[in-house]
Amino acid sequence: MPDTQHHTVLPTGRRADRCPFEPAAELTALREQPGLPRIPRYHPFFGEREARAVTRYADVRAVFSHEDIGADLNADPDAPRTLFNQPGFLLGYDGPEHLRLRRMLAGAFTVRRLRELGPAIEKIVDEHLDAMEASGPGADLVPAYALPIPSLVICDLLGVPYADRADFQHRSAVLLDATRPEQEQFANYAAMHAYMAELVARLRAEPGDGLLGEVILEHGDEITDDELVGFGNLLLIAGHETTSNMIALGTLALLSSPDQLAAVRDDPEVAPPAIEELLRYLSIVTYLDRRATADVDVDGHRIASGEWLSLSALAANHDPALVGDPGLDVHRKPVAHLAFGFGAHQCLGQQLARIELKAALPALLRRFPELRLAVPFEQLQFRTFSPIHGVTSLPVTW
Repeated sequence: MPDTQHHTVLPTGRRADRCPFEPAAELTALREQPGLPRIPRYHPFFGEREARAVTRYADVRAVFSHEDIGADLNADPDAPRTLFNQPGFLLGYDGPEHLRLRRMLAGAFTVRRLRELGPAIEKIVDEHLDAMEASGPGADLVPAYALPIPSLVICDLLGVPYADRADFQHRSAVLLDATRPEQEQFANYAAMHAYMAELVARLRAEPGDGLLGEVILEHGDEITDDELVGFGNLLLIAGHETTSNMIALGTLALLSSPDQLAAVRDDPEVAPPAIEELLRYLSIVTYLDRRATADVDVDGHRIASGEWLSLSALAANHDPALVGDPGLDVHRKPVAHLAFGFGAHQCLGQQLARIELKAALPALLRRFPELRLAVPFEQLQFRTFSPIHGVTSLPVTW
């Protein structure tokens, strides 16, 4: 079980104490240091190691795209299964195997196909707004709105029964909580694996019209059941965790800036660039690990083969070299932010996330033009020990 010294937030993911949207002063200072400083790194499955902190925009982008710096997370086939040590977990593959698996999913995430989901997503949004209005005034925005919308969408897309959402949402929360003991994490993932393995077995018999069924129909002889389980768990978690946290945290960021909230609410032309700006500003996938597979030089920084790197999208997206003043500005012309990563591992579902956010955030603000926090800001609790940042509860009223 990790001891308390490991329960600190990784420096490359640390947020300001009084502003949970922005990098901590020490992270900004880390970005201003020359080179790629070495920092202690702890992972609940891989243990302690040293990592190079990659925090400047140009460096993070260069590392993301370097062919000799990979995700390389599939550690040990003899070790207990975890999401990070699981066939089919795309974020842990590099090279030809990554390309082989990613191509099987790519057809489901084309812009044209995802746009076809737009009316269904808008219907889900409206239904949840109606339910909030009927039971209000007042709601906890996380369970009432931010979490169910992307959960419904990803369940429908994958062919997962929505009735199972409470279980997979709980397992996802445990998985992403770095304070949980190792044995609890192993048991939690065993339950995730068993659930998805049962679903894959059913889909092998009757594929249906969901994404996993489609992969089985088109690539069934090329993919193992274990790889399908890894696909399903990754997409199920990523499909609701990231977008739900963006909806809640994005709402909170706008509530903290009433003028900018009013612009998003009242001007339809502001909403699209505002979504990109919120993605940049909040950078909810705060940090990612990479490892050099050869001796490499990146922007003048020498990295030895085998060295680990901790990439901070948060620091990079707040780098003045990218945006000048890094504060929230919903009128900003969109920049090439790294909220979805970059290169071969750039987020496959990024267009789906954008469609959901463009439907959910402006509609919420228009339906409840007097939306405001129902508790003092200081009482809110944030997901401090998770690589995906968010707010655990968001009581609002109108």
